[in-house]
Amino acid sequence: MPAFWHWFVAAGTIVFIIWCVWLVSWSAKQGPQNVADEDLVGHKWDGDLEEWNNPAPKWWLYLYFITIAWGVGFLIAYPGVGNFEGMLGWSQEDQYEAEMQAAAERYEPIYETFAAMDFGELAMHPDANKLGASLYASYCTTCHGSDARGATGYPNLTDSDWQWGSSEAQIVTTITNGRNAVMTPWAQVLGSDEAVDNMVRYVQSLSGIVEADDGLAGAETQFKTFCAACHMPTGTGNPMLGAPNLTDDVWLYGSSDEVIRETIEKGRNGMMPAHGELLGDNRSKILAAYVYSLSQQ
Repeated sequence: MPAFWHWFVAAGTIVFIIWCVWLVSWSAKQGPQNVADEDLVGHKWDGDLEEWNNPAPKWWLYLYFITIAWGVGFLIAYPGVGNFEGMLGWSQEDQYEAEMQAAAERYEPIYETFAAMDFGELAMHPDANKLGASLYASYCTTCHGSDARGATGYPNLTDSDWQWGSSEAQIVTTITNGRNAVMTPWAQVLGSDEAVDNMVRYVQSLSGIVEADDGLAGAETQFKTFCAACHMPTGTGNPMLGAPNLTDDVWLYGSSDEVIRETIEKGRNGMMPAHGELLGDNRSKILAAYVYSLSQQ
């Protein structure tokens, strides 16, 4: 913390404590003078509503001073006054590291036991799946949903469609290293709005949404020229590139004319962040097995 902000925070904190002490002391001295506790103070409202001199008990007042003293003691023991680190030497970083170390010592043997199992056996193990479900809830639900069915632009993990492959190595790589899927815009390459419309219909015909006809011959030629490098000549996709299969009924962004046209004209950029540093090798394998098990149910 820069020196200015150190003194700004420290001075503000100290002044506020002094002000609290003064306020409580000043408030305790207020009220009618020379009037017994059980006497009327002379104030009257609405003709018959009168005020008695009945101050708060002393122990209530002492609680304020005790609270202020506790606050001062806390600021002496722990960080809170600018750059002052506190007499106990506590820091949130040290506490976090200590808790992480304790958790690792307690749970890492469990992770190691499960991670040593065969991937197929691990995916079917009920206790491992419970642990995997907990990891999924912590790291994956934001994008893929609590039911793992995904959303627009986020894959459904419960079906049999795998954009990047379903082997142990492929799923673990996806989790640890993340993925970047890029499709470039193709409107200018295709040459005209009519060509884009024809490509939309041709892509839909691959999955049976529309019937193929002779008018799509030109689009088929363009597909095999420009799109087959990623999606393969038959449109079945390529897990090595993350190119989706266009022949099934699974659509990451949607199958309507408007959505497919937008994909062709503007391209797509999909990114899954890497989780390797957060999870480590053992938990990554356990989570991968759980994700794989979701598609086997």
